[in-house]
Amino acid sequence: MARVKIAKPDRVDDPAVAGIFEWVTQMEGEVPNHFYVELNFPEFFTAKLGATKVLWEAGELAMDEIQHIGILVSRDNGCAYCTAAFCTILNHGLGTPEDYIADLLSGGTEAVDSQRLRSILDYALKVNRDAAGVRDEDVQALRANGLTDKGIVQLTHVVSDFASYNRLNLALQTDYDYRAVWKSLAGFDA
Repeated sequence: MARVKIAKPDRVDDPAVAGIFEWVTQMEGEVPNHFYVELNFPEFFTAKLGATKVLWEAGELAMDEIQHIGILVSRDNGCAYCTAAFCTILNHGLGTPEDYIADLLSGGTEAVDSQRLRSILDYALKVNRDAAGVRDEDVQALRANGLTDKGIVQLTHVVSDFASYNRLNLALQTDYDYRAVWKSLAGFDA
């Protein structure tokens, strides 16, 4: 059970919150518990989700690349909740087949054919595990695969953003409300 209230309002009057809920419903099919946990601090909810929206829409990374990062970073951080959230977006919202996502969860970066995506994911996991261990060669691999300084900064922020959601859901034990298959495929207890 979540350590804070799942704050499901009877109605949403704030247009910013309504817009966030509309987007997440399109991408995930419904508003998941994470967003209701975040509503316990509504002032930050809209700011944080606004920043996430900029990270997801205004840089050089494609939406599917961002969801791949979210899946592997969240799995790496032991967050079943967020892993499932980004699997859901990649599958439900972006139409990626479930069997591909299963391969990604079991094989990690080795399941990815695209050299660009593989370099992005390798960098993301390195930043997540040991940011101080990032080397010039890691950044050069991103440049060789089409990212500019803007994309490299975006990617680094995306990793940090996902890790912050992981920490929130892990610390507050957000009630899991995704398909059990995502937990199972990611190696978490179903």
